Amino acid sequence: MLTTQARRLCRWLLAAATSLPALTLAASCPGADPEALQWLDRMSRSSHQTAYHGVVTLQRGEDMQVMQISHSVNGDNSSEQLTKLTGQGAQIVRESHPLDCVHTGHRLLQLGSNLGAGECGVAEYYRFEVSKGERIAGRQAVRILVEPLDMYRYGYLMELDSETGLLLKSSTLGRGDLVLERFQFADLSYGSPMPSSADVEVVHEASHPLPDSAMSTADVSGAWAVGWLPRGFVVTDSRSESNGRRTYTDGLAAFSVFLEPLSREIRSGEGIAREGSTLSYTRGLSLDGQPVLVTVIGEVPVNTARMVADSVRWTQ
Repeated sequence: MLTTQARRLCRWLLAAATSLPALTLAASCPGADPEALQWLDRMSRSSHQTAYHGVVTLQRGEDMQVMQISHSVNGDNSSEQLTKLTGQGAQIVRESHPLDCVHTGHRLLQLGSNLGAGECGVAEYYRFEVSKGERIAGRQAVRILVEPLDMYRYGYLMELDSETGLLLKSSTLGRGDLVLERFQFADLSYGSPMPSSADVEVVHEASHPLPDSAMSTADVSGAWAVGWLPRGFVVTDSRSESNGRRTYTDGLAAFSVFLEPLSREIRSGEGIAREGSTLSYTRGLSLDGQPVLVTVIGEVPVNTARMVADSVRWTQ
């Protein structure tokens, strides 16, 4: 579970440095808020390019986790350390991540020249509203309300550092603006990272394999594909067609689809488990007579996961 939390924090703690001309944005994307798009572009850069450290909280219902996070920048590389301070002591370390390595989620928020070409990115799938935020971890914030334009994704309430664009607080909003999950800095400092003060029992080194060299997650005979996706979601990896996983993002939300062959038919039905904004949806299917188990895990509503799972098909 700590690995899942780390991936989510890495998505939330994206990055900020440059802004875009408001007139260009308004002309290219008349339905979008130019100021909001500027802040999204800044947010998508800040944590990647800025050295900082602090303590964050992650709340899901009654459950509250506290973590210490450090991010350092050394030349053309960055390093991160995420240490869990509650429950079992555990730590995730990622060393020497190239600053010029831009992942799919970052790229979808770094709108840049795409806006000038009339591509509005996430502004086609979300509505944004900018206002003055609160003080968080001693920093004045800018608040961005993110409302989905369809039923296939969640909304967000974000608070960004008004000076750096770093994400200070994020709430994931379900139907009726119900807060499913909340991440927030309790303490934040910029500059050289502080050493970990936790008594760590487990250390996990986060891997960063090249897409084409990644190992398969399941022994799947035959190529398969997801036939339906919510608008705006794109695949994030270029793995071999023979593996058992596909991952998708729209820049703000992400989910993965797993396909596992079964040796025998199982009873029809579905399994659903939720933890905060993260859903695990499992369904047994028969594809051309081959029994398989399809699992969708990610930050999407259950109806989205169900429709994605039902659309899985063999491609040959």
